[in-house]
Amino acid sequence: MSSAAEQEAVRKTDPGTTTGTAGAVAEAVAAVAPGPRPPAVWPGAPMPLGARFRTGPDGVAGTNFALWAGGAEAVELCLFEEDGTETRLPLTELTHEVWHGFVPGVRPGRRYGYRVHGRWDPWTGARWNPAKLLLDPYARAVDGEFTLPAEVYGHVRDWPDQRFADTVRDERDSAPYVPKGVVVHDDDDWADDRRPKTPWADSVIYELHVKGFTQRHPGIPEELRGTYAGLAHPAAIGHLKHLGVTAVELLPVHQFAHEDHLLRRGLRNYWGYNSIGYFAPHAGYSASGTTGEQVGEFKRMVRALHDAGIEVILDVVYNHTAEAGELGPMLSLRGIDNRGYYRLQADARRYADYTGCGNTLHVVQPNVLRLITDSLRYWVTEMGVDGFRFDLAAALARSMHDVDMLSPFLAVIAQDPVLRRVKLIAEPWDVGNGGYQVGAFPPLWTEWNDHYRDAVRDFWRGALPDVRDLGYRLTGSSDLYAWGGRRPYASVNFVTAHDGFTLRDLVSYQEKHNEANGEENRDGTSDNRAWNCGAEGETDDADVNALRRRQLRNLLTTLLLSTGVPMLVAGDEMGRTQGGNNNAYCQDNEIGWVDWSLLEQPEWRELAALTARVLALRHRHPVLRRRAFFSGRPQAPDGLRDLAWFTGGGTEMTEADWYAPAATVGLYLSGRDIPGRDARGEQVTDDSFLAVLHAGHEPADFLLPGPPWAQAYELLLDTAREDQAEPPGTVHRGGERLTVPERSVLLLRVRE
Repeated sequence: MSSAAEQEAVRKTDPGTTTGTAGAVAEAVAAVAPGPRPPAVWPGAPMPLGARFRTGPDGVAGTNFALWAGGAEAVELCLFEEDGTETRLPLTELTHEVWHGFVPGVRPGRRYGYRVHGRWDPWTGARWNPAKLLLDPYARAVDGEFTLPAEVYGHVRDWPDQRFADTVRDERDSAPYVPKGVVVHDDDDWADDRRPKTPWADSVIYELHVKGFTQRHPGIPEELRGTYAGLAHPAAIGHLKHLGVTAVELLPVHQFAHEDHLLRRGLRNYWGYNSIGYFAPHAGYSASGTTGEQVGEFKRMVRALHDAGIEVILDVVYNHTAEAGELGPMLSLRGIDNRGYYRLQADARRYADYTGCGNTLHVVQPNVLRLITDSLRYWVTEMGVDGFRFDLAAALARSMHDVDMLSPFLAVIAQDPVLRRVKLIAEPWDVGNGGYQVGAFPPLWTEWNDHYRDAVRDFWRGALPDVRDLGYRLTGSSDLYAWGGRRPYASVNFVTAHDGFTLRDLVSYQEKHNEANGEENRDGTSDNRAWNCGAEGETDDADVNALRRRQLRNLLTTLLLSTGVPMLVAGDEMGRTQGGNNNAYCQDNEIGWVDWSLLEQPEWRELAALTARVLALRHRHPVLRRRAFFSGRPQAPDGLRDLAWFTGGGTEMTEADWYAPAATVGLYLSGRDIPGRDARGEQVTDDSFLAVLHAGHEPADFLLPGPPWAQAYELLLDTAREDQAEPPGTVHRGGERLTVPERSVLLLRVRE
């Protein structure tokens, strides 16, 4: 905290410091430059927020503008012509901290922004600067791209004394350098849309990047690649249908900006976790235009996916914005009401940062909570999406400081009649103290389960000290989720995600190789739990490559047979590689894009075929997608236990076995003992299965359990086989000693 003398010294050298009254500011705003008479501004209405084209008084068409700016002294609406000419209109109506007005004649496609007046006193968190054009937080479309020259910063970026640079107001106009909001009118009604409404237990999630998934697809016309229209193309949807996934989870599609440090290195934010417009589809993914056309294109994409039975889940970033910390640009919320939108430290010049991105939205504030929930409802009711995955969700669940599962955000979601009906996925951690909250989110929520990721990776690389954790992970993680009425599908199981190695890189690299990011390989985690199978990176060694492909089959099969909701990452099913880069957030190029030419190679085509085959098996058999946790007890008088574990010797595992190292485990799933009933009230029954997972580097004998478990077993799947076109089909008798190939999964179906 600087001294009062230091603050005063900076104020005296800063010509932008404002200390006038609200009346004086309003008078200055009214003194517009001479020129053509500006349009009339009628009072309009304070709700809804944003720019809404509608019919006003006397049937006059126009647009109602409404902006929450709690501490502001005056607000100007700025309208832009196609040639960039700006018209500034003071909004003089103020209702419950919302500045509003109706402008006759303003139609869809018109670009706009705001200038907000108020005090400049960073020591108290006040950072108003009317020289900076601000994006409407409720803008439904954005035209243009953020390039971050010095003019878009609210402070003098090159102030000689950098200790106080953020306290000196920059008076240069930012309007020529920043994107504008666009007035959008879309009365498309989703009432007739046939949403898939896939139950959680039946869901299979496929995480993809709109551009990365479509940019190199040979079946998509070049002009549609990298766009929403490209993802809606039959060639893209055909692959998803063939695999058997039920939902796509799209990396961020809210309008986002690129960070300055990336632009200076000639890179871009590829993943999009740097949001600045929570209502606007990212314009860079639009093939049809950026003055509102992106909205309709996004909706058509959603409809095409719905018609194919595929749900759309958005990865959303409500924990921070692209404005970063006190040295970041002034793009929207910071200039509207810095103290009203962001969490500040005791030294109000500084931002509380629970995200690692410089700032954290202050979700406890009613206006911030309204912004987020209005945005969520908009994407459901007007854009047609089916759910959300919340990036760093623990940051949203913080009350004043600590993570609180009774926080306003979680409470509002739980009672909202729209949001409580859609799929809600938490990334259950942030980077602040006490931020790791896996297993703690309340009912309605599912969670990314990194315990599953770590246990499965460790088992297949031979690094588990015992098999206790693996047992929980394969059967729905009851130790984490069997409370409060939660079900096994509260666990979103994954081995890889966008953040980290691809599946192929997980078995090809021991260490990260992120040199292309320009950060001297310091970025990205070093805790990868990876095994390169004997060589680092690409190799001509046929044995190493064969082992890697087998490990891929093991990891994919384990994931798809586990209880819970499996999540695949686009391209993992065909051996996509990032060359060992485990943090490709800035690689908007071949490193980050899916390489569809891999499907021309037999070995990778076979991997995709195996993925589709195991998913088809999962969809056919309810015992593989249970809606209740295992009890380890019979569910019927004449039944077996619903779950049993076996050692390699064919005996049931004892307490001591769970605490001992083991490379081989057998998992018996009873289809006769599935709790619950179907939609007609009938008991659900299914085949019974035995899965044998063997991570040892030598073949092992496994004694197949005999009666009462089974008279015989039919071999359905053997990951030791490269060719999975036809099922093995071999029948083995109960009590028979079976040789399990090294590093493999066998799946057997019980035969009477």
